[in-house]
Amino acid sequence: MKKTFSRLPSLILDQESFWPSRAHRFAYYALLFILFSHIVIVGLLCATPPISRDALIHHLAIPKLWLKHGGFYETPWASCSYFPMNVDLLYLGSLYFNNDILPKYIHFVFGLGTGFLIYFYLKRRLTRNWGLLGMLIYISTPIVTRLSTTAYVDLALTFFTTASLIAFVKWRDDGYKDAKWLIISGACMGLAAGSKYNALIACVFLNLMITFHYSRDTRKELPALKYGLIFFVVTLIIASPWYIKNYLLTSNPLYPMFDKIFNPAHHAGGQSGGIGLFQKREMMYGETLWEILLIPIRMFFQGKDNSDQYFYGALNPILIVMLPFAFFNKEISRDRILFFSFSLFFLIIPLFLIAPSVRYILPVIPFLAILTVAGIKGVVDRFNNSRGLTRNIGLIGTFLVTIILIGCNILYLKEYFNIVRPVGYILNQETKDEFLSRHLGSYPAIRYVNENLEADAGISLIFLAGRGYYLDRAYRLHPGYGMGAVKDMVQASDTSSAFIACLRSLDSTHLLVRNDLFEKYLRDNFTTEEIRRFLSLTSRYWEPLYQDLSYSVFRLKLQVEELQNENRSYE
Repeated sequence: MKKTFSRLPSLILDQESFWPSRAHRFAYYALLFILFSHIVIVGLLCATPPISRDALIHHLAIPKLWLKHGGFYETPWASCSYFPMNVDLLYLGSLYFNNDILPKYIHFVFGLGTGFLIYFYLKRRLTRNWGLLGMLIYISTPIVTRLSTTAYVDLALTFFTTASLIAFVKWRDDGYKDAKWLIISGACMGLAAGSKYNALIACVFLNLMITFHYSRDTRKELPALKYGLIFFVVTLIIASPWYIKNYLLTSNPLYPMFDKIFNPAHHAGGQSGGIGLFQKREMMYGETLWEILLIPIRMFFQGKDNSDQYFYGALNPILIVMLPFAFFNKEISRDRILFFSFSLFFLIIPLFLIAPSVRYILPVIPFLAILTVAGIKGVVDRFNNSRGLTRNIGLIGTFLVTIILIGCNILYLKEYFNIVRPVGYILNQETKDEFLSRHLGSYPAIRYVNENLEADAGISLIFLAGRGYYLDRAYRLHPGYGMGAVKDMVQASDTSSAFIACLRSLDSTHLLVRNDLFEKYLRDNFTTEEIRRFLSLTSRYWEPLYQDLSYSVFRLKLQVEELQNENRSYE
């Protein structure tokens, strides 16, 4: 019995036992069952109204504005509206039919698509059980699970970058004979770059790899440069519409990124760039130099949802723990350096160019999943070649570590399901308004705006982080989530005339304010006298219409008659 259990990992997954082994068939159906269960549960989570932050700020909000205005509509007050929007165009079609749940399923399908790319790659290199294991490791990774239930673009970016890299591998493995795969690789990278700026990091890497590998394998340097150029041109043609649009509107194809480079005159006389990564992490979280340098590793162990300190997302240590053992595996020996190099490149570059966020490194997860499976198989093969107690302990330990770490992903899904609690909404035991009020603190105030304010009202969002999707009235954002507008108003509160002029510059009739952040911003940035003077004017020119514990709606008194009456009452 002990001998049989110790051989379980190899019986389950090795090719020699493909059909004869009952353990292999059991593992096949067990993996299918777990995958199916995961897909069903995530599908239930998708069947609810969108509540994720960036969907409400950008991915659904901007397409909704386009539909409202009958076509493309520039929103210079929303910098996120200049991001590439390939995937958002898919969401536009759903919103046209008043369906904002379908975009979540569209995003989920991209996640499943990446899972199948992993499956087919590993099935071809190893066996189908190893392929299913790789797919499970990827789609059940906490950040992938969470993003699968959102109308974001990250899973689409990951799908296209994974497809691009695997298409290149196919072209290389066929001896660089069928240029079709190079064109497919470039087209997929173009679709990725037309979905999110992060893809440009992958584009630079793969362009270099195409040139390097072709030159090394064929000893032909000029054709290597030619094929690298072909890849670049195909990518550019597919992605270019969004970058051309940005250049025409802002003179910066990557707007709002690197705007000081493309438009230095717009920033002349302004403050120099904000504090760097090292200073920020040390100042805010007391981290040492080594802790900051180890962020790419810490993400896999310390990642936590909704925490800036812990990288806004959770991963799983299995993606790192098993990684070194991939070099024991011979079946993917030609690819492991490429996949490892890509992962290392993409882990480090966003850390310094953007911010340390798990979501920004998502394109490495499929390749880490492949390397993780290769590592598990490498360990199993190594212990299979051993004898006695070492072999038994090694195989049992590998099996248990794998099960426990994947089990952590399952526990994450359970906890996330309990937070969202979608069943009540799906069974019509909870209305849409009740569901949204339970998850979005601002929704009751937004509902008040939609039901009570005039159709031509204009709302300035103050400290709502730009979440304007559910507003059915015109709205606008201000720099720093409204901090810039509040600062201007405080500085203009010396006189009533200056304050009124500042209110008019908001180009709004109403304010929607998050109370706690508004009050904290005042306390942290202004003197008691400045706050007193400012609040005395808000009491005159901000008419409260709605207030709960967290949010308030004010009408700005900007009409001439109202201002005259106010002035008489204070004479």
